Amino acid sequence: MTATVAPAGRRSPLPADPVLRRLAVLTAVNTVGNGLYYSVSALYFTRQVGLSAAQLATGMAFAGVAGMLAGVPFGRLADRVGHRRLLYVLGPLQGLAVLAYTVVHGFAAFAVAIVVATVLERGAVVVRSALIAHLLPAEDQVKSRALLRSVMNAGLVIGSTGAIFALQEDSHWAYALVLALDAVSFAATSLLLRGLPDAALPDAGAPAGPRDRRARPRTALADRRYLLVAFLHAVLELQFAMLEIGIPLWIAVHTGAPRALVAVVGIVNCLTVVLFQVRAGRGVTDLRSAARACARGGVLLGAACLVYAAAAGHGVVLAVALVLAGVLLHSLAELLTSAGGWTLSLDLADPAAHGEYQGVFMSGQAGSHVIGPLVVTATVLTHGVAGWAVLGALLAAAGLAIPLATRGATGPRTATAAA
Repeated sequence: MTATVAPAGRRSPLPADPVLRRLAVLTAVNTVGNGLYYSVSALYFTRQVGLSAAQLATGMAFAGVAGMLAGVPFGRLADRVGHRRLLYVLGPLQGLAVLAYTVVHGFAAFAVAIVVATVLERGAVVVRSALIAHLLPAEDQVKSRALLRSVMNAGLVIGSTGAIFALQEDSHWAYALVLALDAVSFAATSLLLRGLPDAALPDAGAPAGPRDRRARPRTALADRRYLLVAFLHAVLELQFAMLEIGIPLWIAVHTGAPRALVAVVGIVNCLTVVLFQVRAGRGVTDLRSAARACARGGVLLGAACLVYAAAAGHGVVLAVALVLAGVLLHSLAELLTSAGGWTLSLDLADPAAHGEYQGVFMSGQAGSHVIGPLVVTATVLTHGVAGWAVLGALLAAAGLAIPLATRGATGPRTATAAA
């Protein structure tokens, strides 16, 4: 992926490939909006809508389960009607769902609104991932998705920074303005789709000959190897609950480190992804290297858990040093497991049913995000150092099991070459 040359002779930060460039812009617009929303949502719903913390958590749990179940149906629908065509519809609907937040009053209305918005959001993520799988060459998928993930994190940082005004103003109109901007970002992503070519979908309806096993797409829910790999990778996704809940509460309650370190941990993690995700993906080129990346990532996550645990009971300087060392290991593991997961989710899938397969893989991720806080609470926050050890062993075991689960598998590129 070569950078374009700007008129002044400077290298452009945007990729040369026009399709990838359009996808990068689309991702940036979408994630800036997401960054705005994520930064203000908790305060808006509690301080302006009047929900209690328990009501907010309950509504988000309902939405998380609904979003987890939405992945496969949306993926199947995209495989039938076309990925770009479905995204044209989902963008405006997501915008309307976000605008509905500005008029909700009470828990019932909030629960309905957040369930609808989350189902649409998870569906759009699945369909967009399947569209990328069809639009970009197989050999460039990891490198391209790494670039898009760096763009995503940069967009979240920009959006979070832009929400500072609303957070400082702390009024209904300021929060409503942020929500309106988020809604506009969804409409803009639909407009940006116009610059993308139509995905060339395999003809799943072609008659199958007696020896043509690839003429009909496999069913993801009956693909036991794929389900196992999706499950193991979903276990690795518990790392995000560690980052969002486990580490902040561990720092605040069990270590002598200042609470401001929580913000530093988030910044270090985000900058690591922005700066190094593309580099981390370069060594992931096939199923074997993807499985190895996930195995290394799982082991690093296990090591990070032990380092976090060691931060308890020490003075400020040592506690800060150990937490930062842990987050560096954690961030490196995130780079590896993300790059490995992209290749596994794509190369183990049937190309004729990318939408459904991406739906299964991302439903596993969504499920992990739903139960992740419960797992982290039951281990780390309940049992302390012993809980970190158990969680670390679970993550390392899941990573090391992925090469065993993929042994003997052939990706679509290998299968095509062999034919």
